[in-house]
Amino acid sequence: MTAQAVPARFTVPRLRVADDPPAVDHRAATKAAEEFLTALGISTDTEAMSETPARMARAYGEMLTPRPFDFTTFPNDEAYDELVLARAIPVQSLCEHHLLPFAGVAHVGYLPGERILGLSKVARVVELFARRPQVQERLTKQVADWLHAHLQPSGVGVVIEAEHMCISLRGVRAAGGSTVTSTLLGTLREDPRSRAEFLALTLGPPGGMRS
Repeated sequence: MTAQAVPARFTVPRLRVADDPPAVDHRAATKAAEEFLTALGISTDTEAMSETPARMARAYGEMLTPRPFDFTTFPNDEAYDELVLARAIPVQSLCEHHLLPFAGVAHVGYLPGERILGLSKVARVVELFARRPQVQERLTKQVADWLHAHLQPSGVGVVIEAEHMCISLRGVRAAGGSTVTSTLLGTLREDPRSRAEFLALTLGPPGGMRS
């Protein structure tokens, strides 16, 4: 079988998205993790703990490195102009103040313009901005702004609900509480009916963290 060129009119536009990866020095990170644990009075001399500094370095390296992906869009041939909503996308990030995780769900919606988005790419965009030291407010806005700029829809909305370990495990130790942030752009911000529809679908049951 010979490969055939795909006619130009059928070529699916793809934007290769790869965040500039941090220069990870695993050896230095492992040494620093060992020194950090020792300074806290935790010995790494036991069999169970001997590899913990290296595991810490690998774990944080993974949590801070987003995976590259192709941002794939398709023609909106049917001129679909109603809400497209991806609900309860898992999101995990690290609070930049304590480097403890916060985790929850993201609800991402848009009103299509000339192009529609491959739905798996919504989760990829969330990960792109989550895999770095973050605050939830900025993460929410970055996802919305990026989609608005690259997809050029009529409107974009992002709601993130997450539990922060810096609140659950330390300080006030308020386990089980969640923080909700939202960013709405374009028609989803300016038109009251579109705004109400989006918020009703994202903040109401089922699908979110609320019981």
